[in-house]
Amino acid sequence: MIDLLIATDCISEGQNLQDCDYLINYDIHWNPVRIIQRFGRIDRIGSRNEVIQLVNFWPDLSLDDYINLKARVETRMKISVMTATGDDNPISEEEKGDLEYRKQQLRRLMDEVVDIEEMSSGISIMDLGLNEFRLDLLDYMKTDPDIHHAPFGLHAIVEAGDDAPGGVFYILKNISNGVNIDNQNRLHPFYMVFISSNEEVICNHLSPKKLLDLMRHLCKGQSEPMLDLCRQFNLETHDGRKMDRYSRLLEAAIGSIVQVKTEKIPTGAAIKGLHDFELICFLVVKHKSS
Repeated sequence: MIDLLIATDCISEGQNLQDCDYLINYDIHWNPVRIIQRFGRIDRIGSRNEVIQLVNFWPDLSLDDYINLKARVETRMKISVMTATGDDNPISEEEKGDLEYRKQQLRRLMDEVVDIEEMSSGISIMDLGLNEFRLDLLDYMKTDPDIHHAPFGLHAIVEAGDDAPGGVFYILKNISNGVNIDNQNRLHPFYMVFISSNEEVICNHLSPKKLLDLMRHLCKGQSEPMLDLCRQFNLETHDGRKMDRYSRLLEAAIGSIVQVKTEKIPTGAAIKGLHDFELICFLVVKHKSS
């Protein structure tokens, strides 16, 4: 029986160590997911231990000095994107929000005892990594460069299903570049909300990967308009002239963003609501009429 196991990072995936009850990290990876993956080796179904523990050792330096997070991530991304596309400036202002998000999560691991399953800020530490969507976008832009000139307010319609009730995905931009509290919104100043037809928020702006995964699932393989659904939408809205219902849903979606932000926003910096956002585009999710 092994009492003490010393290993490199190669043990962070694919190993079942449910007999262990104590994990010590002597190094802190630049990506918090790797830390959680290591813990997942001992936090497993079938463990005979009543309590398992995770301990992280941090150096006596500031976080930025230790990991030099921004510079390292920018370098990695620059090498990757230049190899794939030849772009010599791969990180835009919007993409820097992802770097701030990672930094924030690492700080929480250092300063707090966090619930891995449900962090108090409402952000799951497992919800990292939007690079696959960026790569999809870069690939799309190669064949459809005119996307840069697409007007705001465009919309599409897809069929509702068991995992997506009738409603609307709204993609918005904060025109005043307002406060991004605790760097919670990784897409700031852009916001996404999926709201149902009865104004229930199915997925809010703090879960961009879940939203993008769901949108991808609904739209996958659809290169042409769904004519039956388009006819339903046109009949309902009088060919887009009567959009009252969708305006109400838009207000409710923005209201959910404001509500989350107002809980922690500093006095005098509050986002007021509808007029702080512009509508980039939206995806309508509809049930086919019988």
